Formats: sequence, structure tokens, C-alpha cells
Amino acid sequence: MSQFKALVVSENAEKQYVRTITQRNIEDLPAGEVLIKVHYSTLNYKDALSSIGNKGVTRNYPHTPGIDASGVVVESTDANFSIGQEVLVTSYDLGMNTSGALAEYIRVPAKWVIALPAGLSLSEAMILGTAGLTAGLCIDALLKYGVSPEKGKIIVTGSTGGVGILSVAILAKLGFEVVAVTGKPEAAELLQRLGATEIISRESLNDTSGRPMLKSIYAGAVDTVGGNILATILKSLHYGGAAAACGLVASPDLPTSVFPFILRGNALLGIDSAECPMSKRLEIWQHLASDWKLDNLDLISHEIGLEEVPAKLDLMLEGKSFGKSLVKIID
Repeated sequence: MSQFKALVVSENAEKQYVRTITQRNIEDLPAGEVLIKVHYSTLNYKDALSSIGNKGVTRNYPHTPGIDASGVVVESTDANFSIGQEVLVTSYDLGMNTSGALAEYIRVPAKWVIALPAGLSLSEAMILGTAGLTAGLCIDALLKYGVSPEKGKIIVTGSTGGVGILSVAILAKLGFEVVAVTGKPEAAELLQRLGATEIISRESLNDTSGRPMLKSIYAGAVDTVGGNILATILKSLHYGGAAAACGLVASPDLPTSVFPFILRGNALLGIDSAECPMSKRLEIWQHLASDWKLDNLDLISHEIGLEEVPAKLDLMLEGKSFGKSLVKIID
């Protein structure tokens, strides 16, 4: 098969970015050691940004977004991967400036590819995807810093987004008392079913008093939003607490002082999933497939086809989506 179906974003004469489902040629895919037939992908905010011409994500168009893929190896010049092997690829440059997984085929460097961990199906791997990897990295960093269930509540911001909702579920599975922060009251019942013991609004976590420290409430945090909400969390941590920061949906700025760090011994743990070492990725994926494996992934995700992707991307850009959109590529 020389042609395949793909979502393609193109810039038209009016400088608008148009999304179409079209046919592409396998020969036009970038160089790489491994050709993969994609069975599933999943939608991320980076995909939405790429679909509207955000040059901070994707420099050149036409382009196929999709930063997550699971599927089967079709060709490989790398001895570590064989034809027919089930694999997954998340982040790196996939779907950013390398043709992405909202398509039936991708070709990527072998160093980006992970053999599908035992215990996960191709669809489960994509319900997790980059969001699951990022959530896992946050939780791993907190655990290794010493944050544990007996030390108190843990708070998760952006709890209806991919990273947030998976963090809530995994932390609850690990025995934490989880406080979920959301601006979507309609998601409260789902978050409770996933294990959140308390749900609070974004507004209640936006301190504007100007005080450098607040009452200590939380042992730790997974923060996906940044800005003043993260600053408020840092001022509200118990002694020896930590916040794992992985996003900037609210703001990249951090209006705080050194007081939380030098008076309570708190830590701000920076989390990157795009370029983190393969050894760490394998460690987290092993957790996600075994002791951290969720038995309620069906609550978190909904399956869609490639033709439904443009509408879902619009909802993401409008801040109206929650949970994970699992994109079934192969009919």
C-alpha cells in the first residue's frame, strides 16, 4: 500500500489553517528506521495548537498532527524492532515537526519507539499516551521526593484535562486523599468515581491577598496550569511538601517568593515528558502497565474516528473538553 488516510492541516491563500482528511503517500513520510501502521492515537492540546498554525508547535505546513501513536511495526531497519511487533510512540517531535499519528502510518527514529509493555493493549496505551506518561512522571517525582499518603492531601489542578484526570485516578489508586481542582462543575461526579475525595473550584485556589505564606493544607501537588494558582499552592504546602509542575495553561509566570522554599523546605519539581530519557520513560510505562494500572480507563476516555477529530480539536481550543479522546485509526 503506497497511500494512506491522514488528517492534514494546510494554510490557504487567506492565511487560514484548514483541516482535511485526505490521502498521503508513504514515500513522503520523513526518514526513520521504523515504519508503523497506527491503530490508535489520542488528542492532546499540542495537536489542537498544531491544527491552527501555532508556529511554536509546528513550523511548516501542510502537516499531520498527532503526538501519540500505538500500532504495529511494518518495516524496520533496527534490530530492536521486528515486523508485526506492537509498539507505541509518545512525544519527542512526533506530530510537531515530524508527520504525526492522526494518520494510518508514521515513520520515526527507532530511539523514539517503545515495545508495548506487557499488561497494556494498544488502545489502553493511547488512553494514557503522553498525558499518562506526564502524570506518571509527576507522581514518580513526588513519591521519590518523599510525598506519601500518610503525609496528607494531594491537590491536582486542571483535573479534567488529560494529565489531571489521570493523575487523580492514579493517585487515588495509590491511596492518596486527592483534591481535584476544576472549572467544570459538571465533571464532579466523574472525578469522584475516579477517587477524588474533594473537589474545589479554580477561583478558591487563586489567592490575591499578597501574603507570602498561607495555612499549610497539602502534602503535595500535581500542577498543570502554572500562574497564580501554582503560586497559591506553593504557599499552602505542608513542611517538606512538593509540587510537580508540568503545564502553563493559566500562565507561564510564577508570582511568588522564596518563603515557601526557605521556611517550609518545599520543592518545585519541574516535569518534562517531551525529551525525558528513554530509561525514565520505560520505568514509568512499566508502572502504568502494572502496579499503577487503572481498571477504570473506560470512565476516562471516549472513542472517536479520524473524521471526528477536527470538531474535538475545536472543543479543546475552547476549553470545553474533558477526559481523553481515543482516536481509532484502523477501522
